[in-house]
Amino acid sequence: MSRKHHHLKGAEVSCCVKYFLFGFNIVFWLLGAAFLGAGLWAWAEKGVLSNLSAITDLGGFDPVWLFIVVGGVMFILGFAGCIGALRENTLLLKFFSVFLGLIFFLELTTGILAFVFKDWLKDQLNFFINSNVKAYRDDIDLQNLIDCAQEYWSCCGAHGPDDWDLNIYFNCTEPNPSRERCGVPFSCCIKDPAEDVINTQCGYDVRLQKLDWQKYIYTKGCVGQFEKWLQDKLIIVAGIFVGVALLQIFGICLAQNLVSDVKAVKANW
Repeated sequence: MSRKHHHLKGAEVSCCVKYFLFGFNIVFWLLGAAFLGAGLWAWAEKGVLSNLSAITDLGGFDPVWLFIVVGGVMFILGFAGCIGALRENTLLLKFFSVFLGLIFFLELTTGILAFVFKDWLKDQLNFFINSNVKAYRDDIDLQNLIDCAQEYWSCCGAHGPDDWDLNIYFNCTEPNPSRERCGVPFSCCIKDPAEDVINTQCGYDVRLQKLDWQKYIYTKGCVGQFEKWLQDKLIIVAGIFVGVALLQIFGICLAQNLVSDVKAVKANW
């Protein structure tokens, strides 16, 4: 009898692991809910929720998708890990571990493929940017994303300002009635430190005078500038990826440890 009592006493769920995993996941759960809520709110503001066909109407990339997908994944993972830890539910904990392991595997595979197929990835990035240049005026979120990227990397277009010929509002063809004809977005303009107010018309007609481009706008393409930035910030970017990977591995180990504890307790019932 004493041996049985001693065995039961030795098999117990670690409160430290349980509540640490609970706290670890409740943060992700709340962040996921915030991202998901922001994405749905943005779609509601643009009328997408009342007209779901509008999701496929945009020719370029809708940045709201980032909030929806990332928020959705974080919400599901956070819910499974949080409730699984709190209720000691092995099914939810296993789902959390497998789902997180799958994400880690996909990230690892993507990183390896990106390194092996660098030229292909560069072509895809070029295609992606040009596709979004075409749809620049179609969506305000996409427009803000492109403006932010061009300002941050001091670039214009995928390979240069002439890429804006792909956009119906900025192309230099004679039949184009747009006032922005042969121009570029204001985010391509070199900012004057003395100006407090952004001049949104600074890019008008600027491509009509190619000799003076460098005085007024950025002439380097965003693909090249992004590559340069990636090389300059390689240690920081690599550190972020390693940090995320370690967090994922840590979460999987905690969940598996808790599953083992729960099974050990149930085995003695």
